[in-house]
Amino acid sequence: MISLKTRLNTISEVSTLLESNNLLELGFLANEKRREFHPDQDPVTFVIDRNVNYTNICSCKCKFCVFNRDKTHREAYELDYETIKRKTGELVLAGGTQLLLQGGLNRDLPPEYYTEILSKLRADFPELAIHAFSPPEIAFIAENNGLSIKELLQEFINSGLSSIPGGGAEILSDKIRTQISPNKISSGKWLKVMETAHELGLKTTATMVFGFGENAQHIAEHLLLIKNLQDKTGGFTAFIPWTFAPSRSFQGLSNNLNNTAFDYLKVLAVSRLVIDNIPNIQASWVTQGLNIAQTTLNFGANDFGGTMLEENVVKAAGVFNKTNVEQVVKYIQKAGFKAAQRNTYYKVLKTFETTSIPISISNH
Repeated sequence: MISLKTRLNTISEVSTLLESNNLLELGFLANEKRREFHPDQDPVTFVIDRNVNYTNICSCKCKFCVFNRDKTHREAYELDYETIKRKTGELVLAGGTQLLLQGGLNRDLPPEYYTEILSKLRADFPELAIHAFSPPEIAFIAENNGLSIKELLQEFINSGLSSIPGGGAEILSDKIRTQISPNKISSGKWLKVMETAHELGLKTTATMVFGFGENAQHIAEHLLLIKNLQDKTGGFTAFIPWTFAPSRSFQGLSNNLNNTAFDYLKVLAVSRLVIDNIPNIQASWVTQGLNIAQTTLNFGANDFGGTMLEENVVKAAGVFNKTNVEQVVKYIQKAGFKAAQRNTYYKVLKTFETTSIPISISNH
């Protein structure tokens, strides 16, 4: 099909792979590419984290989102610092090292709301990685308060921000974005936020949500844009693809969703083959479940993501997968790998030998 030494640089080349139905061959090639970054003796990693959504009030109104609320809605909320502190304390007590903070595009929150949360978290939890505010949030907060993206990011860094999650990318093709997220930032602005963050020394992740009815060319465009920015900045630590979950959030989008487990494994394998300059590809057990996430470890993935003590956005769409450290370790080991807890920057903190922990099926 392809040589592992061949660098895939064109939409046509990537689209050809995505249009292939030879899943096993793609998986084999992606697994070989994974070994170039992570030899067989390297453990499969995961991070203990929690996703705290500080507000569900959002002016973006993406067609696929059922998490957002208008500010007058009875379920609308804005978390105060004490609530965020309590949730963070629970994370730390569970051995967590990464707090993911994300929320809606709320016009009523001033910059001080964000900087005070960051500075107080940094004071109360000095060792914790604060992995916060996706590019749409950053662009919105900056514009809503008359700041440049660089000015806002510098304020966040000064207040204690550690890194930025790659949310809000969906498909980095404006043809698709205008259909599913007409009020969200363009693909170019998403990339600009990430480039600015990298220039300021922040590490970030990159994501892709697919299964909206896009075609292979749109996915190829996304993968190459991420790859090209990584060539320029080197700031991405991981790439995380996952599928749109339409069970409760489908609002008249195309019926050609391309979001089966087959599609997921194929796109993940192609992602590993195309994005040859980001060391880590992360599985998405949150959307796929533990069995498919385990399968990704032979399709190019080397990381199991976070244990997610809390997750609200995907859950709102009707997907209720849950896990804990014991289950993650179990599934990694059953796939034939060693398991290791990592931090946000992919430094291994603890390696689990096969018999080192009791395996439990209980959930958080």
